[in-house]
Amino acid sequence: MAEGPRYRPANSFETPRFSGIRTFMRLPHNQDLPNSDVAVVGAPFDTGATFRSGARFGPAGIRAASHLLRPYNPSLGVQVFDHLSVIDYGDVPVVPGYIEESYERIGAGLEELHRSGTLPIVLGGDHSIALPELRAAAAVHGPIALVQFDAHADTWDSYFGKQHTHGTPFRRAVEEGLLDTGRSIQVGMRGSLYEPADIEDSREMGFEVITTDEVRETGIPSTIERIRQRVGDAKVYVSFDVDFVDPAYAPGTGTPEIGGFTSRESQEFVRGLSGLRLVGCDVVEVYPAYDPAEITAFLAANVAHELLSMIALQRASALDPAVGGDSVG
Repeated sequence: MAEGPRYRPANSFETPRFSGIRTFMRLPHNQDLPNSDVAVVGAPFDTGATFRSGARFGPAGIRAASHLLRPYNPSLGVQVFDHLSVIDYGDVPVVPGYIEESYERIGAGLEELHRSGTLPIVLGGDHSIALPELRAAAAVHGPIALVQFDAHADTWDSYFGKQHTHGTPFRRAVEEGLLDTGRSIQVGMRGSLYEPADIEDSREMGFEVITTDEVRETGIPSTIERIRQRVGDAKVYVSFDVDFVDPAYAPGTGTPEIGGFTSRESQEFVRGLSGLRLVGCDVVEVYPAYDPAEITAFLAANVAHELLSMIALQRASALDPAVGGDSVG
């Protein structure tokens, strides 16, 4: 990172957390990429949704809930902003109702971050935004590994005869050569399907797929080890759809599926990725209109906080291996 200002949240011992504009964790809102290690970015787009609508308000909801978060992560033992300069970049531009035009604008906005060396944490938005995210990342890093936490594979060929929806982004990403599927893995698939091919197609594309039933049979630690072995030393993008979590813990989402994971288990999964060569990540499919008491927004904010903490731990360990974790390349 270039010499210059370091960005961290406002001090909540000096001003109350309910005051000020709603940025993620009360971080400064600017676009000073040369002096930023990580940028939290909103992608308020939901035209790719096939059932409920309203994920365009997800970034705002997650930001509002994030004001309860604090800078130290005791489970990972890391003081996040001692190691990272972080900004809330604001939202990338979108065109409501026009998915391909929005893809172009989202992709261009995020590619600028990747080229600057600033790692994006993207707040969605429906899961269709994963395609321009991966386009932007691959334009700089080449084909990358994907770790996807989700109840759905999102590898359908089309919905309503259209190839761009929140159910199709990872098939398109494979077709466009954005992903190293031999290093990629999808975790958490469950729920009713149209046919067996809805999951088998992912395997035929080269993904490793671990269903929720398999996780329950083998356990979370074993699943985390499979993820780590699959990814290895590849550059990786982590995509977290909140419907990975059971609707008892995350009701405010577009296509809820019962039988999912708890909030605590979600933290375990994300923390288990520590040391992987993360180049970007997202938390998507938060629908505030379906979210009583901001349950889902709090979950999503905390998942983003775990990702941010993991990045900080990696940065700390790169400078001092005694801290723990692996260095990032």
